[in-house]
Amino acid sequence: MNYNELNCPPFSPDEAAIILSTRIRVGRNLADFPLGPGISKDQRNKVEELVSKACKAFTGELAGTYYALGSMSEADRKQLIADHFLFKEGDRFLESCGLNRDWPAGRGIFHNKDKTFLIWVNEEDQLRIISMQPGADIKAVFTRLSNAASLIEKEAKFAHDEHLGYITSCPTNLGTALRASVHIKLPFLAKNKDKFNKIADQYYVQIRGIHGEHTETDDGIFDISNKRRLGRSEKDLVQDMYNGVKAMIQAEKELAKAAKGPVKPVKAGAHLKKPEDITGPIEFPPGTHSLLCKYLTPAVYDKYAGCHDKAGVSFEQMILSGA
Repeated sequence: MNYNELNCPPFSPDEAAIILSTRIRVGRNLADFPLGPGISKDQRNKVEELVSKACKAFTGELAGTYYALGSMSEADRKQLIADHFLFKEGDRFLESCGLNRDWPAGRGIFHNKDKTFLIWVNEEDQLRIISMQPGADIKAVFTRLSNAASLIEKEAKFAHDEHLGYITSCPTNLGTALRASVHIKLPFLAKNKDKFNKIADQYYVQIRGIHGEHTETDDGIFDISNKRRLGRSEKDLVQDMYNGVKAMIQAEKELAKAAKGPVKPVKAGAHLKKPEDITGPIEFPPGTHSLLCKYLTPAVYDKYAGCHDKAGVSFEQMILSGA
């Protein structure tokens, strides 16, 4: 996973404000062991031993604690439930293929101190590696995931096929077994499903409700994730997600602007004391000679209104002193 090749400049503050959280996960199995449906109890325990050993070697932001499901304290169990980290015994489909055998022996959870990195051990796949955090810093989330996966593989080689990619229990995850997603507020796109779906198709992303697959939303908050798995690198799929989210944010801005209707000009003068006072293009008195008057056309105002630079300074703040 080469995070250095990911092209994802930071979102502007106004764009980042509508992204609630970012999460990227991969599924992995170990090359020296059968998949979950065919693994023995002793082999499953060995997988847990290898992965927990790798986790104990983590340092810096990855350092944390491993919790074995079969021996954790009641206090730890309640805290993991409160954090929404604890996974449960599989459904009837996982039961029917043998993935629930010997439950909960050989299963466990690792998370770092900041609770931005998580590993499920011997759930559907032998490893579910998850990087996550509030906000819109996709690069940081992907970097953490990439570094952790590389460190784990120094202790336990992942099952990989040159043609199929990473081998997983569920065939739909073959390839990268990666899902990159954000939770994002898009109330105007929510009302324009044709436009919403067109963007999703163009950028190979999937639209879901925030409560999982096949769920709907009534609050304008969506889970946007990459659709492809096979034939692309992990970097490519995170790039799909970033590009799709960026396009959706731009469409959301345009729809929000259209919903407001025509913007009335604001007369220049000393009464404009704070950025919030600038609610439309500036109307300068006749005969004004200034660069701001010359270049701040209504078209320029419409293009940059509400935007911020990399330092978080708003467009309105920038033009306030000359208005």
